[in-house]
Amino acid sequence: MQNKWYGESFKLGMLGGGQLGRMFIQEAINFDLHVHVMDPDPNAPCQAIAHTFTCGSLNDYDTVLNFGKDKSVLTVEIENVNIEALETLEKNGVKVFPQPSVLKTIKDKGIQKQFFIDNAIPTAPFQLIDENESLEKYSHILPCVQKLRTGGYDGKGVQTIQSAADFAKGFTAPSILEEMIPFIKELSVIVARNEQGEIAVYPTVECEFSAEANLVEFLFAPADISSEIEGKAQAIAIDVIQKLDMVGILAVEFFLTKENTLLVNEIAPRPHNSGHHTIECNTTSQFEQHLRSILNLHLGATHILQAGAMINLLGEPGFEGKVMYDGLYEYLGQPGVHPHLYGKSTTKPFRKMGHITIAGPTLSTVKNLALEVKKSIRVIAE
Repeated sequence: MQNKWYGESFKLGMLGGGQLGRMFIQEAINFDLHVHVMDPDPNAPCQAIAHTFTCGSLNDYDTVLNFGKDKSVLTVEIENVNIEALETLEKNGVKVFPQPSVLKTIKDKGIQKQFFIDNAIPTAPFQLIDENESLEKYSHILPCVQKLRTGGYDGKGVQTIQSAADFAKGFTAPSILEEMIPFIKELSVIVARNEQGEIAVYPTVECEFSAEANLVEFLFAPADISSEIEGKAQAIAIDVIQKLDMVGILAVEFFLTKENTLLVNEIAPRPHNSGHHTIECNTTSQFEQHLRSILNLHLGATHILQAGAMINLLGEPGFEGKVMYDGLYEYLGQPGVHPHLYGKSTTKPFRKMGHITIAGPTLSTVKNLALEVKKSIRVIAE
């Protein structure tokens, strides 16, 4: 573990310039560290606050290689990047966290699921589906969920198959079919690990999804679960990051079944939507923790300071154009209401435009205000 601070020759790079990167940079500024960012969108949320910003493809080998070759440490805010370029950079002495081997395992949901099976990590039964494969022979597992193996994000690339009539809408690209789990709660645990093997795990949170947008609608922290389930969820999350031998921050999403068992749904090797509340509600935010982990610093404490609820601000259906946050001003006078707007100038239906964290003394207090805020604030176009 290093005992001196970083000089001018140190260069921290990040592939991906979305809202996760923007919040990561805001924490890096507190450490007086500069972040160099590459993203294919010239107007990406990080563009205005990155130390340098490069517009380029995250999937092109040469582009990623050229961006990363002068970096001391390179990280990602999205899994869909060129792994081969990261492997070359790692061989050439660039520290890449999370490691390319970890990204290779996680970015393909088929490989990710097989990793769970091989390492005795509890997960839902599944079938691997080849490109253009007919789904007819899988009628015995209906209803089920189909997920693209690669490229899905924010609810895209995921669909439910309720009956044989839905087989016609099946994805043509390689995918997985997963048995639909009758769950009572969806939970998430954020866990971090540095190069020394030091691990820090956050208290479990509860997520409520919007069926229409297929995205998290509410997050509540701490989760309303027993101490036994809390302990098991944290233990599984630690087991996963250790078996990956991963450096960085990892989100582990769970189903809590009617039988009171935990099944891992998916994992994400980066800061995650289910950890946004940590900025206001925990001793160390997930973004600061990610920074600490990839720089091999001591990890921060994860204690809950106050209860929290998070609401994703999604573009309203029927609106597209220059963004306007209708109703936000009225709630800025409410204690504990913390808006985070992502710097996206245009909105479209269900686009993530920001989030609001509501912090307070009790879970019931923040839940009630969150429901009120959700009904009153709309992301529309001028």
